Amino acid sequence: MRRVLVLNGVNLGRLGTREPLVYGSTTHAELADTCIATGRELGLAVEVRQTDDEAELISWVHEAADERTPVVLNSAAWSHYSYGLRDACSQLTAPLVEVHLSQTHAREQFRHHSVISAVATATLTGLGVEGYRAALRYLASTDLA
Repeated sequence: MRRVLVLNGVNLGRLGTREPLVYGSTTHAELADTCIATGRELGLAVEVRQTDDEAELISWVHEAADERTPVVLNSAAWSHYSYGLRDACSQLTAPLVEVHLSQTHAREQFRHHSVISAVATATLTGLGVEGYRAALRYLASTDLA
C-alpha cells in the first residue's frame, strides 16, 4: 500500500465546534476516520496529522519530501502567508494536493490568495470533507501516488 500523509494545520483540531456554518459539523476525528477509510478503499495507507505549530507542520512536509510521500494538505490560515511552509512544499518530490473545506474565494479578501497553490499539484476548495476524499481519489489514480 502506498503511504499518503494528510496534514492539517492551525485550528483544524477544532472542527465540529469552530464556525460550523463555514467548516461543517464534522470533527477532526471524524475527518481522520473518513480519510483513513477512503484510503483503505483505494489501496492507500493514509496517516492523518493535525498541528497548531507551524514548525511542526513544516517538519512533516520535510519528512514527506525525504520519503517521496504524497501529501494532502490543509494548511488553513498558513496558506495565505507562510512562505516557510510554501518553501517546504516546493521541496516535495511526490504530488501535493491542497485542500480547503470552505470556498476561500467567497470569503474575506485575505483568504483569496494561497502561497501554497503555486507549488501544489492540485487545489480543491469549497467541497468540505468531500475535498479530502477527492484528493485521495486523485492520488490513487495517478502513477505518482
